[in-house]
Amino acid sequence: MKNFHGMKIGGIRQKVFALVLITIILLVAAFASVLFYQSRRVTDIVRMASDSQRQSITEISEETMTAVLDSNQKQKTIMEAYIAQDLFGDAVSVVNIVADYTGKLFADPDAYPKRAVAQPDLAKDGEISMQLLTEEGVDVDDAQIAADLGLISNLSELMMAVYANANVDSCYVALPSGVMLLVDNHSSSKFDKNGNIIPIPIRQRLWYTGAIESGKLHFTDVTSDLFTGQISIMCSLPVYQEGQLVAVIGADLFLNDVAQAVNSMASNGSFICIVNQNGHVLFSPQTEGVFQVLPAEQAKDLRNDDNKELAAFVNKALVGSTDFELVEVDGAACYMVGAPIANVGWAILSIVPKSLADKPTEAMLTQFNTIQSDATGTLTEGMSSSKATIFVLIAVVFALAAAAAIFLSGRIVKPLMTITSRVQSLGGDNLQFFMEDTYRTRDEIQVLAEAFAMLSDKTVQYIAEVQRVTAEKERIGAELSLATRIQADMLPNVFPPFPERKEFDIYASMKPAKAVGGDFYDFFLVDDDHLCLVMADVSGKGIPAALFMMASKIILANNAMMGKSPAQILSDTNAAICSNNREEMFVTVWLGILEISTGKLIAANAGHEYPIFKQAGGKFELFKDKHGLAIGAMSGVKYREYEIQLTKGAKLFVYTDGVPEAINDARQFFGTERLLDVLNLDTNASPLIMLNAVQKAVNEFVLDAEQFDDLTMLGIEYRGKDMGNSYVEIEVDAERSNFLSVLSFVEENLAEIACPTKIKRQIAIAVEEVFINIASYAYAPDKGKAIVRIDTNKNLGIIAITFIDNGKPFDPTQSADPDTTLAADERQFGGLGIFMTKKLMDEVVYEYMDGQNILTLKKSIE
Repeated sequence: MKNFHGMKIGGIRQKVFALVLITIILLVAAFASVLFYQSRRVTDIVRMASDSQRQSITEISEETMTAVLDSNQKQKTIMEAYIAQDLFGDAVSVVNIVADYTGKLFADPDAYPKRAVAQPDLAKDGEISMQLLTEEGVDVDDAQIAADLGLISNLSELMMAVYANANVDSCYVALPSGVMLLVDNHSSSKFDKNGNIIPIPIRQRLWYTGAIESGKLHFTDVTSDLFTGQISIMCSLPVYQEGQLVAVIGADLFLNDVAQAVNSMASNGSFICIVNQNGHVLFSPQTEGVFQVLPAEQAKDLRNDDNKELAAFVNKALVGSTDFELVEVDGAACYMVGAPIANVGWAILSIVPKSLADKPTEAMLTQFNTIQSDATGTLTEGMSSSKATIFVLIAVVFALAAAAAIFLSGRIVKPLMTITSRVQSLGGDNLQFFMEDTYRTRDEIQVLAEAFAMLSDKTVQYIAEVQRVTAEKERIGAELSLATRIQADMLPNVFPPFPERKEFDIYASMKPAKAVGGDFYDFFLVDDDHLCLVMADVSGKGIPAALFMMASKIILANNAMMGKSPAQILSDTNAAICSNNREEMFVTVWLGILEISTGKLIAANAGHEYPIFKQAGGKFELFKDKHGLAIGAMSGVKYREYEIQLTKGAKLFVYTDGVPEAINDARQFFGTERLLDVLNLDTNASPLIMLNAVQKAVNEFVLDAEQFDDLTMLGIEYRGKDMGNSYVEIEVDAERSNFLSVLSFVEENLAEIACPTKIKRQIAIAVEEVFINIASYAYAPDKGKAIVRIDTNKNLGIIAITFIDNGKPFDPTQSADPDTTLAADERQFGGLGIFMTKKLMDEVVYEYMDGQNILTLKKSIE
């Protein structure tokens, strides 16, 4: 080596300097080459990415719009069809009810009185009334005609009642002789301007001829009402007696609201229309094209349209709900979906022009092109600026690298010379080599210095290690004790845990085989009506099992608190654990969720021991449920769940395998049979006593044998609670004028529980009969109060309406049923109302208690 101005040339310093400098030069050259190459590549990639994104935007937008239309518009169309079907359902019900009673009249005409028939009365306009209408020239004084009219006049009360309670605009019965009885509330429309009753060509009307031709329930095309001129549809049904036509029953339904609704739903080119069974467009906002509304004689049959795609679609829509289809209509592509109105044989079609659905895609592409253009300009400008900056940085880096090479070479040589000097000074009793800051270079020089220090510190380190191991043992002992307490605190350990909840009693315990264990139990309220129960056993023992146990417990609880089902809780917990389970540990789990209000228990089993159940009055029995794989054993596992209905007094006992597999000195297992025997010694024991009895039996069995496995148990007794009954009531003066308030109260509460329309009407008729009787007779001639109470049992699907008054004792259920075959003036007064009530309700119960008449009407709402 040569010394040149204090620098040793040819030594380590020169070699390090050369190495660092050459490395920096090569790196800068490589960096510059890659930089310029990549700048060209970036431009190409941006262009390709732009084209790809533009194509993706188009495809995804079209797919999304199609999916949105298919989901929203399809459901909306089906809902509109259901609403229309319900609208026409009332007309069908009215016609069937009147036709059924008409058949009974003509089956035994001598059993019914001949009653007078009223002519239309201008004074009754706006009131519900029965009106006699005839064809031109029909003589109502003819003996046969008069006899038939007198017979069907017995329908008056029935037709007026169903008209008042059904969504129809008139109902009527027509005879082959050219006469008819009609019920509506606009009698003035039957008179001409001179006050004369207008004759009607009854037997030429489409509803009359259509019913006879079809021989069954018949709906006419949409037409104008003869009297009011409103858009309407007629439903009719022929009645035959011994093969002879005796009457045609009909009902009118005005459709002005339907036409208005169809027109109002047109928006931005999309619209709906209604097609009848003949393929004619009945309602549509379109004024031209294939979907315009034309008179029946001019209307096209879309079922046989030259457009085969449209014809096939209409035929499908008339018989069932369709998926969204792309059909060309009037030269334009349209998305179409249809749903049938089954009871009239019509269909609702929803049409959305494809051009309307494509507008979001076009807007997105326009915005994307603008953004892309701005981004490309910014990128080009930035890259030009970056190139200049990089040239400057390369020059600065090169200068700094040279300076760093000189500095680093000096940093390497100086520690080596210091180490050499210190080693040469060692001798005699001075054998201790101490590390100094000069040696801490974080490279081989520091390793060399540490090797010298290690040799001198060998004895000192040995003594220190002995002291450290002793202290470590003491620390581990303290930490194990703390871990035991932490694990115990992680489990519910305050009993009773829910002192305010009387519906159940619960107790659990865990006795680990070591300081800490892998078994765990848990229970907690997911909400006010659901209690989650967990029993689990982690593979392995000691601290690893305890750590895995805590993680599993937290994940299970978090999933349960999200309101998931037991099977889903286990599946999601398994997925979370399998995602990071390098130690390949697993845990068996039994998990159940108890619906406190009903006693319904839904559970799932991930490779755990069979649970033990006892129903009220029975004994404890093993329930062999379906096992899934243990959690953590394999990802993607699906678990099965099952349901058990716990009755009041039922009990559940779940446990880990430490109970049946407890072993004594004779190598015998405690076993499931012994466990069942212990539980059945006292089937009335509380969960606390039950678990203590099992623990005591296990201890007496194993005696002095070492506990091999964790011993964990949980017991619960279901005491039950109210099954969901609730009631509301109203108190009013027992006066006829308060009936509407009572009826409104009843209908509001029936609406809250989604009571079906048919049942709602039956209940309304029964409520009217009972309340009017109370108002008329309970306190007469005095006055008093009446209470109407509505009590629902949602679990059983039953509604009970109770009437309570302090009037004269009277049990209406003991009244004899009236003879409905007699004429009204021949029947004994009274009894018809309660007779109708008993027919309409499932059960009518009366009791007299504490000076009160209590009458309860029960009706299933399912």
